[in-house]
Amino acid sequence: MLSLSGAELIDRLQHRDPRALDELYRRYGRIVYSLILRVVRDTGITEDLVQETFLRAWTRAWSLDPQKGSIGPWLLTVARHNALDYLRSSAARERIGPDLEDIENPAIYQEIEPELLRSENIGRIQAAIGKLSPQQREVLDLAYFEGLSQSEIAERMGQPLGTVKTWARSALKRLRAEVVVS
Repeated sequence: MLSLSGAELIDRLQHRDPRALDELYRRYGRIVYSLILRVVRDTGITEDLVQETFLRAWTRAWSLDPQKGSIGPWLLTVARHNALDYLRSSAARERIGPDLEDIENPAIYQEIEPELLRSENIGRIQAAIGKLSPQQREVLDLAYFEGLSQSEIAERMGQPLGTVKTWARSALKRLRAEVVVS
């Protein structure tokens, strides 16, 4: 299959073209796998969740509107939600320990996902993350990969909520400036 535009790929998925699903997996399989693995930290569970993510893409393609956004960020959001849902599940609680609290999905971190999809930005993103303070990196990791709210992050880190909010805001501002300007 020739390289399709995002809109063409969505159209073919909506028309149930199995080659479009192959193309979707070819484009995004590695990044979806990496994202889920980072959240659940188990290769077997990750493989299952990757399959579930692409199955959801296939069954929910009808809801995509190429005029409102591209398929990549949507797919990463589905993958991340699948991984966080797994962490919330009783199966995960049995595997990784008791009493995982309900996970809040802070919307401020979702704007990072579209930038992750542009491979030419990956190096810049990694360099920008390397310039963050350890506290800023930890706040972003806990929010994005563990799905914790800022209140839960403050409790986990033993810091005031205002401090955590400042770290998160300054980290996102710096990442945005480093990735967009560079």
